Amino acid sequence: MSDFWGGFRADPRISENARLRAADTDRAQVTAQLDEAYADGRLSAEEHGERVDRALAAVTLGELPPLVADLLPVGSPAALTRAAALPALRTQAEAAYRRERQEALGGFLLPSLVCLVIWSLTMAGGFFWPAFIILGTGAHLISTVIRREDIVEKKVSSLQRHQQRELRRERDRRKRTSDDPEGRDRDRERDERGDGGDDAPR
Repeated sequence: MSDFWGGFRADPRISENARLRAADTDRAQVTAQLDEAYADGRLSAEEHGERVDRALAAVTLGELPPLVADLLPVGSPAALTRAAALPALRTQAEAAYRRERQEALGGFLLPSLVCLVIWSLTMAGGFFWPAFIILGTGAHLISTVIRREDIVEKKVSSLQRHQQRELRRERDRRKRTSDDPEGRDRDRERDERGDGGDDAPR
């Protein structure tokens, strides 16, 4: 069954994996758990900041488990939810990569063909200057193809950070509402009026 540790490329608790280099997605898995623990009040602001700094600075997988050892029981529902969300984020990241690869292909073919046509009409048999365009745009396309996994992982990490920011904003909003009953009533009144209130356009 998937759990929190299933969200890593390799289980960092296994000694053979501890020496492996940590990826951005591995660090993001830990910082997401730390964010949740801070929002729940299990970590102080100082503890949260210190552990997040250590997670982001982690070089190997073995450095990550101690940061959440006192926060995450085996089989935690929150951990299962996050682990289940990772495949969906990876699907989004792979779709974004395919769009990026398609753009790189278009950026290679169109300029190359245009330059070849111009060269064939004006300088056929002369200096083959389109080679510079072909090499430049081709190098970008090749780099995009061979760096596929790295690009996808970075996109997954970016999606996770965005997801966590949205989650924190929602928690902050709920906390402000719970701490300010009058503000909650005002929000409800605005919703009943159609989210306009006195500032709504007339």
